[in-house]
Amino acid sequence: FTSTRDMEFDPGTIFYGVLGFMWLEFLWECYIGSRQKKIYKTNTEVPAELTSFLDKETFTKARLYALDKAEFGAIQGLFSQVLSTAIIWFLGYRQFWNLAAITLESVGYDAGDNEILMSLLFTLYMSIFSTITGLPFSIYSTFVVEERHGFNKQTLGFYAKDQVKKFVVGQVIQAPILAGIIKIVFWGGDYFFVYLWFFAVAMTLFLMTIYPDLIAPLFDKYTPMPEGELRSQIEELAASVEFPLYKLYVVEGSKRSSHSNAYFYGFFKFKRIVLFDTLLEEAERLKLRTEETKEDEKEAEKEDTKKATGCNNEEIVAVLGHELGHWKMNHVLKNIVIGQVQIFLMFALFAYLSKSKPLYLAFGFEDSQPVLIGLMIVLQYITAPYSAVIGFLMSVLSRHFEFQADEFAANMGKSKDLKTALVKLNNDNLGFPIYDWLYSAWNHSHPPLLERIDALKKYE
Repeated sequence: FTSTRDMEFDPGTIFYGVLGFMWLEFLWECYIGSRQKKIYKTNTEVPAELTSFLDKETFTKARLYALDKAEFGAIQGLFSQVLSTAIIWFLGYRQFWNLAAITLESVGYDAGDNEILMSLLFTLYMSIFSTITGLPFSIYSTFVVEERHGFNKQTLGFYAKDQVKKFVVGQVIQAPILAGIIKIVFWGGDYFFVYLWFFAVAMTLFLMTIYPDLIAPLFDKYTPMPEGELRSQIEELAASVEFPLYKLYVVEGSKRSSHSNAYFYGFFKFKRIVLFDTLLEEAERLKLRTEETKEDEKEAEKEDTKKATGCNNEEIVAVLGHELGHWKMNHVLKNIVIGQVQIFLMFALFAYLSKSKPLYLAFGFEDSQPVLIGLMIVLQYITAPYSAVIGFLMSVLSRHFEFQADEFAANMGKSKDLKTALVKLNNDNLGFPIYDWLYSAWNHSHPPLLERIDALKKYE
């Protein structure tokens, strides 16, 4: 690495190259976003393929919801782009680093000899800044956009407590990992990136292990699914494909939002399946109610009568058949392997560029080359074109995996139930079923509803 570390690029070339690609990518996103927005505005009739599943009222609600999100997203995206540009233009990372140094020296530490503490303070200040600048958009999204379309179920108190917990938990997890990364770079020599990659793999596995039992319950209530027909059907489904089902949970997502979902996680013989309570029909939700939630239901009954939501047992089993298809065909493992290869390549590139002075000069660091700053510059900016291409290719692969998982469920005889479940989930979440092909190809990790339904027809 020593012979070619000092790149010939001058700091100005790096500086304007980073800004140029940032704006090029932003303008591309604006272009494809405008194409999709035109779809929302011009398609006002239910597609013929969905007339038997989707009524005009739900279609119109989905269209207006999509328009609201698109317009809000455009404003948020512009603000984020201008803010990111300002941070780079006015050497914002250097300013936050200086603030960390001032803080450290004010309590008697030498900033030059305490890079780990400097880095921890830097990330704390950056996190606070990011939280403050993002909070108005988060509040508006939750309490205006989501509220307007009937999805938000959070109170201001619940939201505030949730945000504080997210921030604190994030800092607690981030600090020791960051300290470990810096230590490894200091101790690892020229091939530190290999040790760094092993550390990243270990941390990934560790967090995946502790998340379900220690982290997730801090934010949502997880209840073991009660005995009954649905539980028996799910256990039979898992046994039929030799899925090592360890626990079956229902998460109380309805306190946060009325959006619905289902997923599985865990290692080896400790697989867990989680269903959002919003995925269940009312009869199944009744079994989960405590005295506290019964009081909440009495309040809810005072509201206007709402359309029935959720999937029936057969449809839920079909959705889980799809999810188990991902497991059976090792989609999760393949994604983890691909992700780890990407991380290794990123770390190797960082090792190659970590002593390149022009890289740091471009971001205002004339007298030092902090590990964290170098890592941020390489991972966030230098590899941005590569990340954009890889992100697109991963979306293509993900859509392929989704079709494979649908096929797996269909081959189990669940094509009809999966199709109706997909439509119900789309309707309950007010998903708009029509997309511009370019927008969808670039943004969607899941195929659009109409494509999935069309692919399932051959199994009926």
